[in-house]
Amino acid sequence: MGMDLGGAKGGVKSDINVTPLVDVMLVLLIIMMLIAPMLQQGVALTLPVAANTLDKPETSEQTVIAVAKDKTLYVNAKSVLEEDMADRVKEILEQRTEKIVLIKADEEVDYSAVMAAMDQLRKAGVEDIGLITDPKKAPNAPAGGQ
Repeated sequence: MGMDLGGAKGGVKSDINVTPLVDVMLVLLIIMMLIAPMLQQGVALTLPVAANTLDKPETSEQTVIAVAKDKTLYVNAKSVLEEDMADRVKEILEQRTEKIVLIKADEEVDYSAVMAAMDQLRKAGVEDIGLITDPKKAPNAPAGGQ
C-alpha cells in the first residue's frame, strides 16, 4: 500500500482526517461520564427513609448542611465547626438567589445534633429549611426504578 500525497495531478491533498479527533473526543466523554457522579457525591451519609417525599434535583445553587454519624457538620461538603456554621452560611447565602438551606442528616445521628444545626441556621437568619431523605420503596416495586 502506498500513500496518496497529492492525488493524480500532483497537488496538495486538503482532506481532513477526523479519526484522531473522534478518538480524543470519545476518551474525554468517557472520562467526564466517570468523573461527574464523583463530583456530586458530597458527604457519605445513610439518609432516613420517608414515605411522603418530593423529588427535587440537586443543583450547584443549593446550600446543603450535612450532619454525619459523629456529629461532624459540613456546609456544601466542606467540614465546619458548629460555632462557625452560622457565619459560613451567611456568607454563602449573600451570593445566592435561592435562600433555602437543605439539611442531610445520617439516620443514626442524634436528634440533638440536627436541632443544633437548625439553631445555627436560625442564628444565621435562615427561614426556609428543608430536610433531605431517601424515598420509601414500595414492597412490590421492581429493582432499578420505575
